[in-house]
Amino acid sequence: MKGGKSKTESKKADPKLAVNKKGGATTKGARKPAKGKAAKDPNKPKRPPSAFFVFMEEFRKQFNKENPDNKAVSAVGKAAGAKWKTMSDTDKAPYVAKAGKRKQDYEKSMKAYNKKQEEGPTAADEESEKSLSEVEDDDDDEDDEDEDDDE
Repeated sequence: MKGGKSKTESKKADPKLAVNKKGGATTKGARKPAKGKAAKDPNKPKRPPSAFFVFMEEFRKQFNKENPDNKAVSAVGKAAGAKWKTMSDTDKAPYVAKAGKRKQDYEKSMKAYNKKQEEGPTAADEESEKSLSEVEDDDDDEDDEDEDDDE
């Protein structure tokens, strides 16, 4: 065994094959949710689109009419980006104005949303969170008390 590895040397762990001790062996694509991240509120208003995305709404309709056989989303995006770059500021002005209007509406709705969040849940919201079974259990308890009084 001149120049060859001994049996003990070949059994040593290769650092490239070492398993990450913190997370253990994980499968590709399986991610754990962040611990500190809060759940999204479905009632929160969505952010408004930028001027480019307002332009994309119209451009997408036009592009699909001209190219009905093209199903690639990337082709629409590339064509829209190329056209947007060639447009002058005066051509972009209507899209910028629409985006500005949507942003103002968003800011109003966010103020209302934040105000509602600060007030906290109302009494009606708290009762609606109670499950139906809890409500039925409460009713059953009241009936049991009345029966006990009769005896």
